[in-house]
Amino acid sequence: VVASDLTPELLDAGRARAEAAGLTLEWVEADVEDLPFEDESFDVVMSAIGAMFAPHHQRVADELIRVCRPGGRIALLNWTPEGAIGQLFKTMGPFAPPPPPGAQPPPLWGGEDHLRGLFGERLELITLRRDVLEVTAFAHPRDFAEHFKAYYGPTIVTRAYADANGKAAEFDAALERFFEQANLGTNGTARFQLEYLLTVGTRA
Repeated sequence: VVASDLTPELLDAGRARAEAAGLTLEWVEADVEDLPFEDESFDVVMSAIGAMFAPHHQRVADELIRVCRPGGRIALLNWTPEGAIGQLFKTMGPFAPPPPPGAQPPPLWGGEDHLRGLFGERLELITLRRDVLEVTAFAHPRDFAEHFKAYYGPTIVTRAYADANGKAAEFDAALERFFEQANLGTNGTARFQLEYLLTVGTRA
């Protein structure tokens, strides 16, 4: 098993968790738009809420296909555009730094038609299913907003950019308002449903 990520700190965290579980993995710092692996290297290629954040979607899809052997499996878990995280990106959009040329929004990966367009006939889809991750760990919606500001990369970057442009307070208010509206729970027990798309296919 080879685990890869663009961010070294995440590799360190993953390595620590694997060692604690008594597992030995190979860890490789890698850009999913230009993977440092030979063609047809893997029987299974999978990404859970990871590859979707690379800016150029077609390059990513081409790389996932390239490193998977014919008959191998590609499995993806991505937030949907219509779900809570997809809508969060829309909320953050006006405050975010300009994307690189040719970049596409990450939640597009959670759309069935977008995936079909990226992979075409190179991937025979076996599973294409939407489901939700239910989050009940926060007493109040603002606590979930604070969690995103502290730990979620896209939110951290967006808030820093908003702060540099004198819009930090406006961003904080928009974020808190978003989580208030997304809350499905009651007073003292917040509840959120984060929709994702599970995709599994066989490489042609």
